[in-house]
Amino acid sequence: MQWNSNRFTLTLSSSIGKKLIMAITGLGFCIFLISHLAGNLVIYAGNDAFNSYAERLHTLGPLLILAEIGLLLLGITHISIGAYLSYQNFCARPARYKKKKNAGGRTIGSSTMPYTGFLILIFIVFHLIDFHFVEKADRSIYQIVLETFSNPGYTIFYILSMAVVATHIDHGFWSLLQTMGINNLEYMPTLRMVSFGLSLFVGIGFGSLPVFITLIT
Repeated sequence: MQWNSNRFTLTLSSSIGKKLIMAITGLGFCIFLISHLAGNLVIYAGNDAFNSYAERLHTLGPLLILAEIGLLLLGITHISIGAYLSYQNFCARPARYKKKKNAGGRTIGSSTMPYTGFLILIFIVFHLIDFHFVEKADRSIYQIVLETFSNPGYTIFYILSMAVVATHIDHGFWSLLQTMGINNLEYMPTLRMVSFGLSLFVGIGFGSLPVFITLIT
């Protein structure tokens, strides 16, 4: 079969193609969140274990940098296409539907995706400033985490942000399954539970961290 680059380009530039890219990049972020959460949960093992995990992570060197660049590209792609699709949907919406109404099949997650996505972007900026770009001289990553979560305002902000992330994932993961064609009616209830379970796992997993830090300090 001859490769048709024009057809491929047209497919990706179509609405369905953009939704497929959203699904793939969204899946990439879900995988990252699960692996990131697994690493963060090491903090329950204590100071030495968490610092040791962080040190092993940084020994990856160039591989870690490539992973960060990959995440950045995923983020730019996901956000830009998501914003474009949201704008298209807004422009295509008839005036009579601008009134607030609970359309059939719509959930809190589906109706707030653009807003939760924007709030998550704001959280990521603060998160990177507080943990990634922070001055690390004479301080271990464990100490940085303790000091950051010693601020009650930031702790509340973090927990609320994790609730937003969970809401976004609940519909987002369900939506990507539909986009990828995993939508057999027989398995719909199970797939719906998987999406909800993943959102709870991520939300509670990350949200429990500042609570744990508060209890031990």
